[in-house]
Amino acid sequence: MAPLQGAVKQGVDIHKLLAEANISEDVLTEPNYRVNAAQYAVLLRSLWVVMEDEYMGLAPVKGVIGSFSMMCLSVIHCHNLEHVLRRASEFYSLFHGGGTHEIRMEKQNVILEFKLSLQHDPNRFLHESMLVIWHRFSSWLVDRRIPLKEVRLNYSAPEHEKQYWQLFACPIKFDSKETALVFDRQFLELPIMQTEPVLKEFLKISPADLLARPEDRNTMTAHIRGLLGRDFSNDFPEFDWLAEQVHLAPQSLRRKLREEGTNFQEIKDSLRRDTAIGLLSRPELSVHDIAEKMGFSEASTFHRAFKKWTGLTPGDYRKGRAR
Repeated sequence: MAPLQGAVKQGVDIHKLLAEANISEDVLTEPNYRVNAAQYAVLLRSLWVVMEDEYMGLAPVKGVIGSFSMMCLSVIHCHNLEHVLRRASEFYSLFHGGGTHEIRMEKQNVILEFKLSLQHDPNRFLHESMLVIWHRFSSWLVDRRIPLKEVRLNYSAPEHEKQYWQLFACPIKFDSKETALVFDRQFLELPIMQTEPVLKEFLKISPADLLARPEDRNTMTAHIRGLLGRDFSNDFPEFDWLAEQVHLAPQSLRRKLREEGTNFQEIKDSLRRDTAIGLLSRPELSVHDIAEKMGFSEASTFHRAFKKWTGLTPGDYRKGRAR
């Protein structure tokens, strides 16, 4: 699990951290194991406290505990987003060796480039986290989602390449000369809509919450998931019907989903997987009950499908949560 790499190197008891977050140790060996947003947020906050490092051992220097909060307080009274980004850059430049960023313009685009060391972050977790945090924090400040035009990454595509679309909903350019977010420069002029009292409430759960919560995006994938719903008592609707609902020809919808890094089958599988994981957290439901709710006529068929989705049988997954 990428967030734990720095803790492992420093000899931190990660088993205790996982237990405190109610996360099974199967997450260490099963690449398809899933945790929910609340568990993930608890784990991240525990890592920062135990390691006394907001960078979790993934940068050349420690990220002083409280530095993110102080940065937020230093920018909350800025008049627009450009002022925020430039002041935050000055703030983090005081911590030599940590993560900072620079702003430059390319025609109508803003390039928000992050200066991060790859040496201490082999799984690129800190890189991805910084990009996600700054995109979501900036969007929160101006009270509207800032659509990204491109994400540039100065490393090769990893095995979980498809998950980058889920994080950013824009084209991803690997093997770039820089790590950066690219968006339209008009968003720099947006006024800051949040206040200091609201910020203080926000900081009770952030930045862990910014990383843990699912991104609310206006994507075709999210639209299709919404149309499919979570009632599995009947078969999924036909693809042509879905295309009609979103006012696209079937081939256009397939192309749109492909551009978002997915397809109809993957959406159906992920929806079933996420629902099944949620149901398995309810001890009053037997695996047979869950199989029925998931629309499987045979429990054995549900077993095979769940193992394909997560690498574990439903029983083993439930035992892992119990441990």
